Amino acid sequence: MNLDFALILVVVTLGTGVIWVLDKLLLAPLRRKAAATAPTDESKQKLLQPNTIVETSTSIFPVLAAVLILRSFLYEPFQIPSGSMLPTLEVGDFILVDKYHYGLRTPVGNIKFVDNNDPERGDVVVFKYPKNPTIYYIKRVVGLPGDEIVYKDKVVYINGEPQEQSLIAQLPPAKPERLLVKETLGDVDHEIYRDLNARNMQGAWVVPEGQYFVMGDNRDNSNDSRYWGTVPDELLVGKAVSVWMHWANWTSIPDFTAMRGIQ
Repeated sequence: MNLDFALILVVVTLGTGVIWVLDKLLLAPLRRKAAATAPTDESKQKLLQPNTIVETSTSIFPVLAAVLILRSFLYEPFQIPSGSMLPTLEVGDFILVDKYHYGLRTPVGNIKFVDNNDPERGDVVVFKYPKNPTIYYIKRVVGLPGDEIVYKDKVVYINGEPQEQSLIAQLPPAKPERLLVKETLGDVDHEIYRDLNARNMQGAWVVPEGQYFVMGDNRDNSNDSRYWGTVPDELLVGKAVSVWMHWANWTSIPDFTAMRGIQ
């Protein structure tokens, strides 16, 4: 069973918030009133002391509220679990996703209530997987609403125009298995991998209104729009803007020198 962390955070924040308000408006004044007639200082202190639930709730509510606001409307951290975005993002990269860039959305339901920017060609975006919205994916925006996308001979064509590719390196040089290639999508230059031994997939798609065609930079090792279709705007989570740490596994040391922007 997949746990919805956003829903859990909202419920716990609301619960502790209700107790926090009740304590400020009702419970704390009652404790002070009872303590005013206490015969000794010791009994007065006992009467002023809230019970465990109230004390815990009033302590953690401000922290939970700050976390909820930060991750819902500003930035949310994610960890890269697969190599589908190599060479741009490595397994173990920890990234920050700008939640405001494409507009503000409710933490539960992902309903947009403030518009901002629309996704642009070349953006790296986090979204909820259309086939299972409890799973988060990260890919690069290739096609915008209304675009005709053709993928042929490992080259992307957008509205009939091939997107420029130039070879950077053959890896490994002595006996190449894949190519490191610079690709230009609109105004965005970025690097992709092309496997020399992978099958030559081909296809053509028209991007519906309000949806986006996305692909991984590790072109021959990415489960993306070529296989399951486009991403509706309502499933967008935010724009990936930076890597703030790399942590390969729990037995390794976190590497903060990996900090960089995401192109």
